[in-house]
Amino acid sequence: MKLRIWIGLIALYISWGSTYLAIRFAVETMPPFLMAASRFLIAGGVLYLWRRASGDPSPRQIEWRAAGVVALLLLIGGNGALTWSEQYITSGLAALLVGSAPLWMALIDALRPFGWPRATANAGRSNWLTWTGLILGFCGIILLVEPSFLSSSHMVSHPIGVIAVLLAALSWALGSLYNRDARLPESPLLGTGMEMLLASAGFLILATLTGEWGRLELSAITPRSLWSFAYLVVFGAWVGFVAYTWLLRVAPTPLVSTYAYVNPLIAVFIGYLLAGESLTPRILVATLVIVSSVALINIASITNRSSPGVVVQSLKE
Repeated sequence: MKLRIWIGLIALYISWGSTYLAIRFAVETMPPFLMAASRFLIAGGVLYLWRRASGDPSPRQIEWRAAGVVALLLLIGGNGALTWSEQYITSGLAALLVGSAPLWMALIDALRPFGWPRATANAGRSNWLTWTGLILGFCGIILLVEPSFLSSSHMVSHPIGVIAVLLAALSWALGSLYNRDARLPESPLLGTGMEMLLASAGFLILATLTGEWGRLELSAITPRSLWSFAYLVVFGAWVGFVAYTWLLRVAPTPLVSTYAYVNPLIAVFIGYLLAGESLTPRILVATLVIVSSVALINIASITNRSSPGVVVQSLKE
């Protein structure tokens, strides 16, 4: 069982860590919202039909409503903004900024009424770890992004991409907080399929409003974009979510949650190796700072069992 758990973890790390570069390659010749709509229509449709055929009950209306809110915040607001941003910034930078989502989630939950950290026997320690992680993480983001705004860094071609992916991280944080108490189906994969289908409809509306149909040229889509699209469907959606759901049942939650700070590392190095993306000492230091901050927040969430932790970010890829 230990070997199978580690195989599942490696599959999760690689499948979700590599999706950032796959998104960048896919949007090279495919309009971002139409690409996302097609991706989630196929992935969500198969997941939904598979789980219904396996005996999962038909979702209730309240579950469809909750899935719609999660789809809006996690997939449309989160993944959609990320996908759009990768027209302008590298996959490694996008992955690191997306890695700030646990920081936003901890900050929002700590500041809102009755938010985390709540009063428990370990609240003092978790408070200290949480705020240390937050300060460290946002310093890492400043260290990573600031040169991109002040110079013509080859990590970013326009600040709007950085802004979009930071908004994506914030949207994921809000969606994660909503998701933990949402009235979703008991089957996680059925709920994921519902959310993907609803997000696909939302992306089609966005594509229409932004005029992407007029920019779609099927003959101009390169094989690299097509293979990346297929990779996103098969590995980013199916393999990643099946591995994630299985691991939550058989492995300790803190171990599964390590994907939140392993995936950005994988994304940075895959972008460097396969796409020639920048990997300077500043980027390495910022990567270490951001990943360490997320680890601190995760430790705080384990110390204070009433917290949501970072593992609730299950829909980012």
